[in-house]
Amino acid sequence: MVSLAALIGGAMNSIAGGGTLLTFPALVALGIPPINANATSTVALWPGALGSMWGYRGELKGARPWAAGFAIPSLLGGFAGAWLLLRTPAERFSAIVPWLVLGATALFMVQRPVMRWLAVREGETPGAERDGELTRRWPPPSILGYQFLVAVYGGYFGAGVGILMLAALGFMGLNNIHRMNGLKNWGGLCMNAVAAGMFAFSSLVSWPVALAMAIGATAGGYIGSRTAQQVTQGAVRAAVVAIGLVSGLLLFLTK
Repeated sequence: MVSLAALIGGAMNSIAGGGTLLTFPALVALGIPPINANATSTVALWPGALGSMWGYRGELKGARPWAAGFAIPSLLGGFAGAWLLLRTPAERFSAIVPWLVLGATALFMVQRPVMRWLAVREGETPGAERDGELTRRWPPPSILGYQFLVAVYGGYFGAGVGILMLAALGFMGLNNIHRMNGLKNWGGLCMNAVAAGMFAFSSLVSWPVALAMAIGATAGGYIGSRTAQQVTQGAVRAAVVAIGLVSGLLLFLTK
């Protein structure tokens, strides 16, 4: 069961995020304490992030400044979030997680109409050319600060962290969902690398379960990333919204 949950979770994370919402409950159902389940899930899903990043590697061509800029706050925030988890009970933070996920999903839903309105006001049409211009420059301090806060949350729990990143990227002017997913997967890879490393040296990880899940997560991450790029951007956006809404409702029901 946990391997299948990891397979689907890895695919979900590659597209929009929310994979933790499958793996975390599956681990708890096995009798693993919540804080151990959280750490085990983070370690197990990280190889899936590698698979996702490999599938989206072509989308980062021409976006090296943004990729480099995202790495710094993602690494620092992932460290801070993991440090907090190792020292505080996860229940204290779980109360606001549903609001974060649903709020970010709402932002993502209205992002495109807002960008169209701004384009009309500015006399331009956002598209691939605009994405290329933006990502060839270093990202602004505002999104780097936001990414640090997102990475803190990602290192601490992480459910819906991909949707939070996608919403921010959209409001910063990016319009191509596949390039946005590439940057999102890169940021997630960085923050979870630090968190998974810290958890690996703690006593929280159930290693037999984590290793079994890692195989499924890797396959799911690559399959999800390749499949997402073969369908229309509208279909991927619809999947992002659906995953965000379902994830938020599940968190409300399980908190």
